[in-house]
Amino acid sequence: MADITTEVLTIGTGPAGSSCAALLSTYGVENMIINRYRWLANTPRAHITNQRTMEVLRDLGQEVEGEAYMHATEQDLMGENIFCESLAGEEIGRMKSWGKHPLKRAEHYLASPCRMNDLPQTFMEPLLFKTACSRGTQARMSTEYLSHEQDNEGVTTTCLDRMTGKNITIRSKYLIGADGGNSLVAEHAGLPFEGKMGVGGSMNILFRADLSKYVAHRPSVLYWIMQPGADVGGIGMGLVRMIRPWNEWLIVWGYDINDEPPIVDDELATNVARQLVGDPELEIELLSANTWTVNDMYATHMQKDRVFCMGDATHRHPPSNGLGSNTSIQDAFNLAWKLTAVLKGQAGKALLDSYSQERAPIAKQVVTRANQSIGEFGPIFEALGMGGGTDPVKIKANMDKRADANAAAEQQREALRNAIAFKDYEFDAHGVEMNQRYKSKAVVLDGTDEPAFERDAELHYHPTTWPGARLPHVWLFGKDGKEVSTLDLCGNGAFTLFTGIGGEKWVEASAKVSEELGLEIGTVLVGPRRDYEDHCGVWARTSEVKDAGVILVRPDQHVCWRSNDITKDPAGDLTQVLRMILAL
Repeated sequence: MADITTEVLTIGTGPAGSSCAALLSTYGVENMIINRYRWLANTPRAHITNQRTMEVLRDLGQEVEGEAYMHATEQDLMGENIFCESLAGEEIGRMKSWGKHPLKRAEHYLASPCRMNDLPQTFMEPLLFKTACSRGTQARMSTEYLSHEQDNEGVTTTCLDRMTGKNITIRSKYLIGADGGNSLVAEHAGLPFEGKMGVGGSMNILFRADLSKYVAHRPSVLYWIMQPGADVGGIGMGLVRMIRPWNEWLIVWGYDINDEPPIVDDELATNVARQLVGDPELEIELLSANTWTVNDMYATHMQKDRVFCMGDATHRHPPSNGLGSNTSIQDAFNLAWKLTAVLKGQAGKALLDSYSQERAPIAKQVVTRANQSIGEFGPIFEALGMGGGTDPVKIKANMDKRADANAAAEQQREALRNAIAFKDYEFDAHGVEMNQRYKSKAVVLDGTDEPAFERDAELHYHPTTWPGARLPHVWLFGKDGKEVSTLDLCGNGAFTLFTGIGGEKWVEASAKVSEELGLEIGTVLVGPRRDYEDHCGVWARTSEVKDAGVILVRPDQHVCWRSNDITKDPAGDLTQVLRMILAL
């Protein structure tokens, strides 16, 4: 007999595990989460927090979203991506990133009620963990996952209680592996992977130093150091990342993956910081240092019967594009409502198959994009004349040529401008963050073709209510005259039906179907003198259905079906669609 029983056991308290636990508890599911260590994140690893992730936090409650903003560095301090020889040295170029350019800022405002920000994992992880525990999640620290066995009824997981040295067993109906890039759960479940681990080596040096005189006039999260004579490797030539403005920093520095990882002591850390900052007298307070490997691997399938994996356990990639924790939290948003529906008897177990169908393609996409972004530094190096050798004198001479008054120098300057601008695909890839469209049995198509992307799908968000896409954000107006986002009118663990004047029978149908299936279905009726009004006409232009049509939205805010108009049998059609989606 197991020592502990629960409905869902999650291994790992990182962004994926803690957000999944928080969502499950919010939905009323008994769950437990364990962590092999006695602490949460003690280094700021992940940090870029995009709009879609903030929407998940908003769905958990505006108090959760508000606390995230309170601890975060806001968007206007993120966006001048700087390329320079050192912080104190010559600036080579810059780009407006993370939605800082006025045109991209407008796209951000139109896309979401939320704002992207920089929230280090040392703040995000405790926020999610606290939310989970305060809502009912049972947590155990110093508890290490060892193995699991599953049968037709559930999963028995063996763990080591590191405080007593004794093994314990935990019995759950489902097991979630959110145990990072070296996931034992994924290994034991036999999940299939493509790609390669350890394609590069990097070290992190976390320190405190007041660098405001070098950076406050050009605020950014990332300062890229292109320095003749610097050791080449890892991400670019060297990176100084802001953790807290302007006195806490993280240097990312490469090492040869074929050599033994270096030992980063105070002397090495100080020398590297002085070199990249460009201040030979700089004194730092070293907080921590660690080495890590650049990976290029993703799971092609993310589940095995009653065992599911998410986060870094299934998509292992460098921090390029800032996709890591964002994708992890969105994995959780996808899975949590499905587990809830199955555990509450509202859905068949086949619904859970849609998790891999929907999220495995995203894992492949983000791993591919993140590793591709590393390679896209090449044109910058080439434009500066930094390729093809390691002679610092020659490299410096090549870089200096861009200041000459001749045709070759003009071409070099143009090549450099174009190369830096092309980094939009890493530092302003709004489409990568927001254009996820699911294709699975948990989505019922309406017979229309998938809409084409009018602009670059990686750079620009394309709102659509085509089934599988996230419901577009539009400001509507309640009876009190206050603005409310369409995203605030759905989610929260329930299905939601949007319709307009002439679609009242959809509302009647939802009440009937809700009672029949034992399923909560919210309704939103939009139109003059109705529950919500579309004073600006944006919803009418965005909904892509007639007023009497319907858009059905899942608990994770993705459209799962729509009808352009009222049908002959709204209740029958809605019942049929929901039975298909829920595998009933």
